[in-house]
Amino acid sequence: MLDRLVQGEVPAKHHVALRDGEGRLRHEEAYTRAGFDGPYTLLYHLERPHPTSPAETGHGWSDPRAGAPAPGRLARRHYRTQALAPRGGPAVDARTPLLWSEELVLGLATPSAEDPVYFRNGDADELFYVLEGGGTLRSPLGDLAFGQDDYLFVPRGLLHRFLPTAGPQRWLWLELDGLHLPRQWRNEAGQLRMDAPYCHRDFRRVAWVPPRDEGLRDLVVKRGGAFHGYRLPHSPLDVVGWDGAVYPFVFPILAFQPRAGLVHLPPTWHGTFAARGALVCSFVPRVTDFHPEAIPCPYPHASVDVDEVLLYVRGQFTSRRGVGPGSISLHPAGVLHGPHPGAYEGSIGARSTDELAVMLDVARPLRATAAAAGVEDPAYDESFSG
Repeated sequence: MLDRLVQGEVPAKHHVALRDGEGRLRHEEAYTRAGFDGPYTLLYHLERPHPTSPAETGHGWSDPRAGAPAPGRLARRHYRTQALAPRGGPAVDARTPLLWSEELVLGLATPSAEDPVYFRNGDADELFYVLEGGGTLRSPLGDLAFGQDDYLFVPRGLLHRFLPTAGPQRWLWLELDGLHLPRQWRNEAGQLRMDAPYCHRDFRRVAWVPPRDEGLRDLVVKRGGAFHGYRLPHSPLDVVGWDGAVYPFVFPILAFQPRAGLVHLPPTWHGTFAARGALVCSFVPRVTDFHPEAIPCPYPHASVDVDEVLLYVRGQFTSRRGVGPGSISLHPAGVLHGPHPGAYEGSIGARSTDELAVMLDVARPLRATAAAAGVEDPAYDESFSG
């Protein structure tokens, strides 16, 4: 980036309405780098900039870096995870991977029974978002209860097992590398800043329990994508005390403190957790922008560095029709996406939103598993043109 240039007609502020002499609204496009943290350019279109239809061009060349091609064409995708039948059984088995890259795996966990073994994930930290259900995470550090609308963090290598409560269970499940709280929310001492969107009091820590023996001696360790079994000589829950900074915790999504601005704030303001090559954002009910001409609906955009994944939890999702609780959308880098026809214009004057959603920005290209392809909405990509 050399310096900022202005060409043609732009409004006085970004993310506010630009209209022609007859009152017709121009459509803003946000072209961004490094998610929404880096340099950006805002373009104003006569028409919606993101509609596209598939076409065969016959052009291009062989990129030696590409390796095995990803299955299917590059497209905006919608997975109706509500249609996935629960796998059931213990949490150590009840995982359905849906999307993956070299740095993470995203899927659903749908357990119906307690883990009969202890488990240690040597490949990744794990982050769960509980759409439905709850239970207890048991480890040598103690017990940690969790429930609906909670994030649950399990650090890499921690021996543990899940004890779900009775009833249906549906958890978003993420394997990530180096999950942490974003650095912009911390001061030089590592404390959460006073202007951070959450505080230390919002987090529930594991509660230590004196030594006990559950009679279990089997341990499963995941490493390099493979699962290895071990037999323990005694109960691993024999810890008489501990201290340190590595432990599981719970964060209730509704404790997140959303920001409101004069105009629409980028998703990085909703950043809740960060990891290598990923940012996890929380969209919670909030007041919207208060400039009289602000356009609260997300503008069409293409983050050319990241794939964007959105899990719809509940509420009115104003930008897209045809999605509902449990829907997961995938918008790949380089392909514009944005609101349905009329949603952009219709959001002007809105003062609040009740949507609840979890979003990920992912640096490495995501691929879908067969399970995800089996619940894909085939009309979703075309919906951007309708």
